[in-house]
Amino acid sequence: MGDILNLIFILFLIAAFVPMLQKLVLNSRRQQAIRSFERRRSSRLITLIHRQESVSFLGVPIARYIDIEDSEQVLRAIRLTDDDVPIDVILHTPGGLVLAAEQIACALARHKAPVTVFIPHYAMSGGTLIALAADEIVMDPNAVVGPVDPQIGDPQRGTFAAASILAALQQPNPNRDDSTLILGDIAEKAIRQVNQAVFDLIRDKMTAEKARELADLLSQGTWTHDYPINADQARDLGLPVRETMPVDVYSLMDLYPQTQQRRPSVEFVPVPYRPSAPLPPGRDRQ
Repeated sequence: MGDILNLIFILFLIAAFVPMLQKLVLNSRRQQAIRSFERRRSSRLITLIHRQESVSFLGVPIARYIDIEDSEQVLRAIRLTDDDVPIDVILHTPGGLVLAAEQIACALARHKAPVTVFIPHYAMSGGTLIALAADEIVMDPNAVVGPVDPQIGDPQRGTFAAASILAALQQPNPNRDDSTLILGDIAEKAIRQVNQAVFDLIRDKMTAEKARELADLLSQGTWTHDYPINADQARDLGLPVRETMPVDVYSLMDLYPQTQQRRPSVEFVPVPYRPSAPLPPGRDRQ
């Protein structure tokens, strides 16, 4: 009986320490990849990657968004970077708090050396706001950014686009309560503030007229909040976008895995596939 208890105790220790060891190894690989990227480009690399990692609270994946802790860490990294050292940012995020995203964007815009943002998959909402601060945006051909129109949260009704709240208020309704009118006032202020933030970030990259037009387009609810803007459309809008994504970025993204599921939703053989040589006539491929 004692041997069985000892075995159970050993198995418990292994189960407890193996995930910790795996995370330490993963963190070490990330640091090595980041340093390698920095040496190759002679820059400071900052990653802002929001994924649900394997190590989560009680096994429950926790959704990640841009928050104040993120802005504190990014601002610290920028403060630790000399003015003549370029900054690279890898962005992979659904967005988050406007305050945090705007803090990061303004800090990047003030950095004197070139700032490059890499978007391997998507950078929506607040992520797009951060990308607008860059001197150059590098997007995968299939990557997307999105509108930055503010979303207004209500504890009882949920979250709504600020532009939609204002559109609803324009409809005649004698039964509106004060809370709806208050939401409308907040929505109007939020749109105006985000619009000005976007204009300030891009006015040095294009004419004032074009910057104002783009700020209106992105902040005033032209599209739904999850509307995907690909690299071609982003270039048409006047943003400094190119599509030559370094392979190192994809390799680094592999070190930020999603939560392990019982059955993977997507499976494939993870090697490059190239066209096969044609078979002689009359031969079938096995």
